[in-house]
Amino acid sequence: MKTAICPGSFDPPTNGHLNIIERALKIFDRLIVAVAVNTAKQPIFTGEERVDLLQEIFDGQPKIQVDRFEGLLVDYAKGRGVTTILRGIRNMSDYEYEFQMALANKAMHPELETIFMMTEGRYSHLSSTIIKDVIQYGGKASEMIHPIVEAALKKKLR
Repeated sequence: MKTAICPGSFDPPTNGHLNIIERALKIFDRLIVAVAVNTAKQPIFTGEERVDLLQEIFDGQPKIQVDRFEGLLVDYAKGRGVTTILRGIRNMSDYEYEFQMALANKAMHPELETIFMMTEGRYSHLSSTIIKDVIQYGGKASEMIHPIVEAALKKKLR
């Protein structure tokens, strides 16, 4: 069974994230959506809240497991026995950053492979910052985020 880890902060999860995850199921038998907890950042949602949101969104999809991790992704991957990382790419700046991370991860864990999946064009403009601003200032984000995420964001930001 081929398993991949799709890591990210998911603060909040966007339709771009969800699109990558759903498309990945055509390639992998199982996908671990791994919510990164970065103590240096000030997230809107706690790690537990992000896990809960994603679990609710993907409820009933047995091929998707939502988990959280702290520390290095390579250590998490080793602990889970997974050697494939899936990363979504929106633009060239994403690619440059992710390329550097993939090389660093490969240096630390030579068996680890990173696969990049391009976001569909209709999601390439989405960022967590834009979505937070739209919600905070009373805009409608239904084309950008799942209704579960929109309700949770409205609760947090208004």
